[in-house]
Amino acid sequence: MSLTRFDDARFQSLPVVGILRGFSAGETAGALAAAVRGGLTTAEITMDTPGATERIREAVAAHGREMNVGAGTVTSVERLEQALAAGAMFVVTPTLVTGVIERCVARGVPVFPGALSPTEIMRAWEMGARLVKVFPAEGKGAGFLVALKEALPEVGLMPTGGVSVSTLGTLARAGASGFGVGGPLFQKERVIAEDWGWVEAQCRAFREAWNAVAGGAELGFNRT
Repeated sequence: MSLTRFDDARFQSLPVVGILRGFSAGETAGALAAAVRGGLTTAEITMDTPGATERIREAVAAHGREMNVGAGTVTSVERLEQALAAGAMFVVTPTLVTGVIERCVARGVPVFPGALSPTEIMRAWEMGARLVKVFPAEGKGAGFLVALKEALPEVGLMPTGGVSVSTLGTLARAGASGFGVGGPLFQKERVIAEDWGWVEAQCRAFREAWNAVAGGAELGFNRT
């Protein structure tokens, strides 16, 4: 298997996308190594990070056989091309960026577009999203996901923002098929302090939370 190919089974084993934003080369490398030890299977490096393409290239080289490494905050086709050239295995957008979604689908690159309203969410799904990133999900709660799934049962949802070890189970039972997680996995102060033990422990905690609700099996929709 190519290092730059998204491994869906790996993602399904723990459908949490860890979000790394604004960290240096050393901080990114240390955080990802700790995350792998903790069992995290998927992580994105946001394209607004200084040197993002080099960070992605380094991460793929170091962990491409054990982790899905992708690009986040892909807000333009130009950023998309840079991310893919660096080896990104999947793409995440903060909003419904039509050009990015279309190119990803055409190339067979999994894309997780950001959307919030039911209209945006359905549009993203119809365009070929692997899962739709419900963003920003802070304050929306499980009730919002329940309502979305009642109206759009076929759509795979990935709430991002407001996801923690304690809320993951509730969100999963409400209909989430994936989760975008930043600070609860890669808290800025912990990463800067190189507290890799904390990062590893958080990743393990998220895995345990997922296993508790999914029983170690797939839960929710899996679009391949």
